[in-house]
Amino acid sequence: MLLARDHPDDDARRRLRDGEWRRLRPGAYVVADTLPTDPFELGTQLALAHAVAVSRQHRPGVLSHTTAALMWGLPLPGDPGPTHVIRPTTVSGSHADDVVRHLVRLAPDEVTTVAGMPVTTLARTAVDCAATLPAGHGLVVVDAARRSGVTAEALQRALAGRPGTRGIRRARAVVEHADDGAESPGESSTRAALIGLGLPRPETQVLVRTAAGDMWADLGWRGWRLLVEYDGRSKYEDGGVDALLKEKRRQDLVESAGWRVLRVTAADLRDRRLLVRRLRAVLPADVAATLRPVGPFAR
Repeated sequence: MLLARDHPDDDARRRLRDGEWRRLRPGAYVVADTLPTDPFELGTQLALAHAVAVSRQHRPGVLSHTTAALMWGLPLPGDPGPTHVIRPTTVSGSHADDVVRHLVRLAPDEVTTVAGMPVTTLARTAVDCAATLPAGHGLVVVDAARRSGVTAEALQRALAGRPGTRGIRRARAVVEHADDGAESPGESSTRAALIGLGLPRPETQVLVRTAAGDMWADLGWRGWRLLVEYDGRSKYEDGGVDALLKEKRRQDLVESAGWRVLRVTAADLRDRRLLVRRLRAVLPADVAATLRPVGPFAR
């Protein structure tokens, strides 16, 4: 990330005109040929560079919410959006459309540094995201924070520091259902969808004993002998046909051990009616009849 104030005016204008630099925001640029071509990676890198620019141009301030999540390396479903900054008071002349400012007084133990930038702690970041994102998206972030080492107790302390604030009820529900056993954003999103349809909270990383040894499934309910596996594209991209055959062999062994398996994809998560139809085919009849949207994860 480059700041115009560190370069002669003519040099900055020339490099921008010639396409050597890409503009992030007024007075801040990034070298164009260092940017990735993959759209998702590009969006993430630009959002990170934008956050660094805001932090360097507008001190004091603490990077927060989804911006802090990016700084911590947490997954974010969808567009990262604008840069979020927490300040204890307003700063004269600091308004900018590409920055969301939160007037909050943080406790000293809620602030740390990442890559030299002031950032909310991992627990505070997770709770802020849980309070402001849709519940399913928030669960992706909080699950990832749990995998990164944040304890349930730390999340509860962060919640206790936000009594009565907007989104706190949703944040409590997300934190209550967070699980460090979710190994990918797809698994977190699948669990959120299942809970949002009124199903009991599924167990993560379910141990299945098969004739070929112990295996683990993404989600499931032991009492129903039902497993749910999230199938993302990345599972098969590198392995090709071999990966497909291996997964087929694995499912055959699991089913031979007396389990049923429902494979869920991103298409199922985008179409809840399709997911409901598929679930009704494998759930006990009395449970299938009760499926309906309920609670914050239903939206």
